[in-house]
Amino acid sequence: MPELLTASLLGLPWLIVLGLSVLVAVPALLVLTQVVLALLPDRRALPEFERPPRIAVVMPAHNEGRGLRPTLMQALAQLTPMDRIVVVADNCSDDTAAQAREFDVTVVERSHATERGKGYALDFGVRALERLALETGHAPDVVIILDADCLLGPRLLTRIAAVAHATGRPVQATYLMSAANDGLKARVAEFAMRVKNLVRPRGMHQVGLPCGLYGTGMAFPWDVAVQAPLASGHLAEDMQLGVRLAQLGAPPLLCEDALVTSVFAKSNEGEASQRTRWEHGHLAMLVGEGPRLLWQSMRPGRGAQLLQVMDMLVPPLALLGMLLVGWTLVQLLLAVWLGWTAPLAVALAGLGALMAAIVLAQRRWAGDLLTLGELARAPLILLAKVPLYLRFVVKRQVDWVRTKRDV
Repeated sequence: MPELLTASLLGLPWLIVLGLSVLVAVPALLVLTQVVLALLPDRRALPEFERPPRIAVVMPAHNEGRGLRPTLMQALAQLTPMDRIVVVADNCSDDTAAQAREFDVTVVERSHATERGKGYALDFGVRALERLALETGHAPDVVIILDADCLLGPRLLTRIAAVAHATGRPVQATYLMSAANDGLKARVAEFAMRVKNLVRPRGMHQVGLPCGLYGTGMAFPWDVAVQAPLASGHLAEDMQLGVRLAQLGAPPLLCEDALVTSVFAKSNEGEASQRTRWEHGHLAMLVGEGPRLLWQSMRPGRGAQLLQVMDMLVPPLALLGMLLVGWTLVQLLLAVWLGWTAPLAVALAGLGALMAAIVLAQRRWAGDLLTLGELARAPLILLAKVPLYLRFVVKRQVDWVRTKRDV
């Protein structure tokens, strides 16, 4: 009996370490699965649908006076007189509202000392649309959300509006960002964005699973838009919204053939601010809401929601790579010291899966952006992000801060 107790106590740390190896490896295996699925021929291409009669565009704009005009002109070119654009000049200290009023759009201004962030601006814009619908007797069929500094692909607005109207689901266009310069660091960031916003959602779509929401190029049927929990100051309000809509029975749908793009910040200050907001927001969702969402999605009949939550819980690729490399080295030491080979095997499987996913994605979707040799040098560049992740632990960003734009 004492021998059995001793064996059980000695086996407990091994089980914990094995469980941690699985926890670290599963996100990498999921990413590889998504990439492999994305490589398959498109089995779920969306058909052409009829354009809805009335489209409304909500454009949140915080101090966008210098960059708003091109986006407004592109949006107006894709709309008809039956459609409407609402620009939300949110907590602005520049001439954003005045610039927007030079166009045939509705401009509403919002100012609040504590409720700051894009989610609050979106909610304010949708409530403005509700009031206009009561005044005119005509509600829009679809509401589209556009950032004030993005570039619209051909037929973007009509395409995603038609899909949302026909399916009754929120729709996310393909949203990509391009590097502001030709440096390797900028191109690695562009590659990571392609994997996150194109490759992985395409893999999910191939098997009929919902995608996430990425903040711009999003279309909502009117009845979904007015009930959506938009008002939020979370740094990753779009990610949060996508999961909550799925819980409410309206899982987002990827429309890959509709494209919206923007450019990474050029300055070091702007790039650092942008990256901190994105990654701290992502990690805050992962740590703060991930366990609860995962538990809720494990109930019977919620398989699609479970996979969507698991997709959300995949850390940024740079962090995932760091975790896998570090954990594999720890397991190598434990294998030599204690003979624990199973946790090492699981960690190596996760690391191999992530490497395979990155190589496959580069060969298919980023051959124009990076060579394999350049990709092999990326880990050295990504080490510069270690302080960003450490700040999440000791001094995380919690307030929404607009990225400083370069002109």
